[in-house]
Amino acid sequence: MLAINIFIFLAEFGAGVWADSTALQGDSLDSLGDALVYGLSLMVLGRSLRARAGAALAKGGTQLVFAGAVLAEVARKLIVGAAPLPSVMAVAASVALIANVTCLALLTRFRRDDINMRSVWLCSRNDVIGNAGVLLTTALIAWTGWRWLDLIFGAGLALLFLRTGIEVLSTAWPQFSSQHLNPNVGD
Repeated sequence: MLAINIFIFLAEFGAGVWADSTALQGDSLDSLGDALVYGLSLMVLGRSLRARAGAALAKGGTQLVFAGAVLAEVARKLIVGAAPLPSVMAVAASVALIANVTCLALLTRFRRDDINMRSVWLCSRNDVIGNAGVLLTTALIAWTGWRWLDLIFGAGLALLFLRTGIEVLSTAWPQFSSQHLNPNVGD
């Protein structure tokens, strides 16, 4: 899953730059975040609850950073303009959707194990939502010619990242801080 998400990020981000698509670039950042999440999750697998909650805190923070980056790109394109290419967007989002559905299916049975696995599953869920949304946005842009839909969807993805980041942080922080106060729990 780590390799899949690195591939998706590189392919989708490159396609997003080529297609001048904020939606595709935002979606690719989520795949980069997932690659980081998977790597971090592997590092804390089998470690203490505090270590796993700390990893989840890092993941939640990453989602907030990505939300800010996508919103900044939306603002930049509102100022300078953008002309997304629906055909490039459609191909990139379709390939990413297939890969992300595969990752989500593999993770679904582990989503209730702990906050670490829950946060990984949430990030993968966001990828599937993002890919499907990019495809819908692409179809609407191709059909209507309303290029600003790309910016609206990009902003919507940023709000999803923001919501996920807050959800993960609000769940992980109490687990992280309570384990710090418990002298019987070691890292």
